[in-house]
Amino acid sequence: MKILSIQSAVAYGHVGNSAAVFPLQRIGVEVYPVYTVTFSNHTGYGSWRGPLISPDDVRDVILGIEERGAFKDIDVVLSGYQGGEGIGDVILDTVARVKSANPSAVYACDPVMGNAKSGCFVAPAIPILLRERVVPAADIITPNQFELGFLTGTDPADLESTLDSVDAARALGPSTVLVTSVERPERPEGTIEMLAVDDKGAWIVQTPHIPMKANGSGDVTAALFTAHYRQTGDAATALARTTSSVYDLLQNTYEAGSRELLLVESQETYAHPRLQFPVTQVR
Repeated sequence: MKILSIQSAVAYGHVGNSAAVFPLQRIGVEVYPVYTVTFSNHTGYGSWRGPLISPDDVRDVILGIEERGAFKDIDVVLSGYQGGEGIGDVILDTVARVKSANPSAVYACDPVMGNAKSGCFVAPAIPILLRERVVPAADIITPNQFELGFLTGTDPADLESTLDSVDAARALGPSTVLVTSVERPERPEGTIEMLAVDDKGAWIVQTPHIPMKANGSGDVTAALFTAHYRQTGDAATALARTTSSVYDLLQNTYEAGSRELLLVESQETYAHPRLQFPVTQVR
């Protein structure tokens, strides 16, 4: 499998491509990483150094990959945080060109906008771009519960309303939706869930909640789910493998007291997920 991943990069720590690429490589996926920024560290520290990469330069890097004849072999285009409308245009153009070269290729979009605690933290134009242009072009999306509601204009809360919101998201275009960080009031205290839905049904998985802020964990989740789903075509299997790997990564990080993900130290959790959490079909 080959994935063209268009995301940010940092030298210190693990977010964007700096979080997604190694776990994908560890499960045997060839990755072509294209960077939209090259920062010293993620912006959660409050200060950082390094350049934003202009949309024209991003487009030029992708053109060079295309000139090598690689597009016909790309199975997935993966994108995460989009810092501006210009990058969105580059991604959409790339998706169209890859699919022209390989009609079986899919586009997986992590529609990063914010979360329930912080609210929306992207530029005001980005949610509109995602909702009106990017998500309709995607085959797979991986929003958290807050982003799902923002995309669809709904209020996902309990399981039924979250499933209804997923239906609204799928009506926009993507056939497969992974909802990360589902927090429904009827779940047992101290737990958190993920929900995956495709044409075959809907599945949910529950894990203990690890009380930490883990920058980059969503990028790892989106990358692993996309790869497992593309490989197996089975949402339940992809959900089980991804959940196990990400939980163990977070647990390792939490126990070490590290602010940054122990991405390399946890590599066996990607290659050999323990599958310790049962996946339940809910529709």
